[in-house]
Amino acid sequence: MKDLKSLGHSERAAMAPSEARELFCAGQVLPTAGISAGYAQANLIIVPQELAFDVLLFAQRNPKSCPILGVLEAGQTSNELLAGGDIRTDVPKYMVYENGVKVDEPTDLSEYWRDDLVTFIVGCSFTFESALMESGISIAHIDQGVNVPMYKTNIRSQSAGAMSGPMVVSMRPIPASQVADAVRIT
Repeated sequence: MKDLKSLGHSERAAMAPSEARELFCAGQVLPTAGISAGYAQANLIIVPQELAFDVLLFAQRNPKSCPILGVLEAGQTSNELLAGGDIRTDVPKYMVYENGVKVDEPTDLSEYWRDDLVTFIVGCSFTFESALMESGISIAHIDQGVNVPMYKTNIRSQSAGAMSGPMVVSMRPIPASQVADAVRIT
């Protein structure tokens, strides 16, 4: 089995999403930046069905920070976006919250899975990084093998039912001479 940590940028970028999910399912844990170039990357929001409308309305009110790529209905664990994958096992690490408090960071969500859970597949900024790299713009967190810098801002998202909070942004340091190119590319 391949070890993602030992692969170079081009080998990670060339991986098919199904191959990457297989490695995550086997327990490999690392940020997904730079893996499966050219494919959309996503984050997950998984909530009980009773909160699903609030999440959908929150995403509609905050489309730049919460772009919905797809939704798995209550209890559904796969769809065409996962191409045979399983949302409970195919992610490097999950963050489980109960009543707004993080209680666990498992690599397998099966013990928490319930048939009333609805999964929102939300677009991730990692998606555009391969285009930047193909144009010669270095991505520091990929080069360093760490996760992207993220910051909780003082900008409030538009609330929806039980969903509220500040906007979180990611940052990529780019030389001033390449900023115009980065804007054009993304």
